[in-house]
Parts: sequence; structure tokens; C-alpha cells
Amino acid sequence: MFNSRSASFLLSLIISVITCVFLSLSEAVEGSVLSLIFLLTFSTSFLTIFLSLEFLVYRDLRKLYKLFNQISGRKVEMRKNNLSVRQVGKKLFVYANMKQKEVDKLKKLETFRREFLADISHELTTPVFAAQGFIHTLLDGAIDDKNVRKKFLKKAGKSLDSLNALVQDLITISQMETGEIRMQKEDFDMEYLISEVLDQLENKASKRNIDFKLNNKSSNPTVFADYHRISQVITNLVDNAIKYGNSKGNIELTLEDKNDKLEVVIKDDGPGIPKEHQSRIFQRFYRIDKSRSREKGGTGLGLSIVKHIIEAHDSDIILVSENGKGSLFKFSLEKSVMNEEV
Repeated sequence: MFNSRSASFLLSLIISVITCVFLSLSEAVEGSVLSLIFLLTFSTSFLTIFLSLEFLVYRDLRKLYKLFNQISGRKVEMRKNNLSVRQVGKKLFVYANMKQKEVDKLKKLETFRREFLADISHELTTPVFAAQGFIHTLLDGAIDDKNVRKKFLKKAGKSLDSLNALVQDLITISQMETGEIRMQKEDFDMEYLISEVLDQLENKASKRNIDFKLNNKSSNPTVFADYHRISQVITNLVDNAIKYGNSKGNIELTLEDKNDKLEVVIKDDGPGIPKEHQSRIFQRFYRIDKSRSREKGGTGLGLSIVKHIIEAHDSDIILVSENGKGSLFKFSLEKSVMNEEV
């Protein structure tokens, strides 16, 4: 079956071959450079074309195919049951009404889809174009200068690292949504995990003169959760607080018992998040200030990943924020049975 993956592979291969054939006409382009350009062009083209086809064409075709099958199945069911005209009309009305709601929902998602495709195209092409720019500069003669060559290759490598991080985050979200990634739960000390994360981010915080404070109000902060994924959650939330909080500010983390749950709170004293943005802050690629966010780095997927991980632990991530008064993120985790006293 000729699906979106096959179409993307074929089109990407054609684009990459044409690009390399064109560049091979220049004697300045070496075989090793052509190989790198081929890989960059193929990977970028494949991701962009695949996501575009999947979201704009094949997904809707599959929905239509499923709808036709459902309608055919209902017709057969009605004939078998010898329903009256009035009964058939009533069932068709209910069915049409249900499908109209689905159509309305799809229309509401259309704007989000377009924004998502625009964002992902931009996020994917930005590091690739940057790397291509550095490589072309070297090909134009800068490669003869050792210092310039090393500097530009490092910059190209950094751009490709950003591309890799973005692709890995996209894969993570996709796998979580399809259920391919399951939480590997175990008993562990939440205070220890947070201390480990804060140690890793200490240098980053010190550059902005930001202090950490950990308040453990729990009698025994042992939880039953996925250590690696919860570490990812804490890292993303604290890292965001460092990036967007005030210089010379404070980040406070609190652990507190809430019945059979352990509540985790991350609070900063930064500028806060405007109310009109709070309902969308966990969406993929959503940025309050796009230019400022890109200057700070990151893939734009951190909070979306946080939301997926917390929901996979049967909890919710809650945001409380006010302009000029900082932001507070909190969630709860299941306490370990080890906490129960015999």
C-alpha cells in the first residue's frame, strides 16, 4: 500500500538526488561533503513531507474510509432488523447529528493543525538551514582557514544537535500518544531525585544568580512512579523557571503529603504567565514570546512532554500564575506502599 511513509521516502530521495547532482557539477564540492548534504536534505525533506501528508491527506482519508464502512454497516443492520421508515429516519438523524459534531470538532482542530504544521516546518528547517549556511561558507573558501573551519564546523554541529533534540522530543510525544511508551514505575525517594536535578542545573542557575530552595514537608517522600520520566518533568519545569524567571530570583520546590499522594510544587518569582496564554501553554510549540523563547533555546515541546508524562501517572499538571507574581506548577504522585507503617 502506497502510504504517507512511502510517498515521503520517494519524494525525499528524488529531492536529495537532484540536489546532490546539481552540487556535484561544482569542482569545489567534495564527495564527503556531498554525502553530508545528501543526509541533511533527505532527513529534512522526509520529516517535512511525511508530517504534511500525514496531517493533511492520509489521516483524513482514513477517517472518510472508516465513515463509509460505518454507514454501510448500519444499512445492513437496518435491513436485517426490518425497521420502519420512521425508526430508520430517527436512527439516521441521530447518526447524522453525531457525525456533524465530529465534523465541527475537526473544523476546530483545523486551525491548530495548520499552526502545528507551520511551527514544525519552521522548527525543522531553522537548524538545517543554519548548518547548510555554515557548510556553504566553508565551501566558498573559508575551509582553508583552520580557525574559521573549526569554528563553523562546531556551529554546524550545534545546529544538527538542535535538530536531533527536536526529532527526539517529537518521537517521545508521538510514542506517548500511541501508547508505545509505558511508565516503568518503581519506588524511589522524591527528595533525592529533586536534589539530583538541582545539582545538574546549579551551574545554569548560578549564571543568572538564581537560588534554589527545597522544602520537604512530607514524613516520607517515597513515591511509586517512573524515575526517569519524573526526572524529565522536574528538569523541564526547573529549567524553564531558570530561563524565563527573573535574574537574582528564587525557585522554590515543595514536597507535601496529600492523603495517599505526594504533592510536588515548583514555584518561581518571575514575571508570570499572562492569563490569555495559560490555557495553551502545554500545547506543542506554543510560545508566549516566540522571538524571546527561541533566543533561550529549547525545542518548544518541554511542557507538552511534561503534560503527557504526568497524565500517564494518572495525575494532572496544574498551573497557577499571575502577571508580575511568578508561576507555580504542581502535580501529585502515588505514594509508595513502603510508606505504610505495619
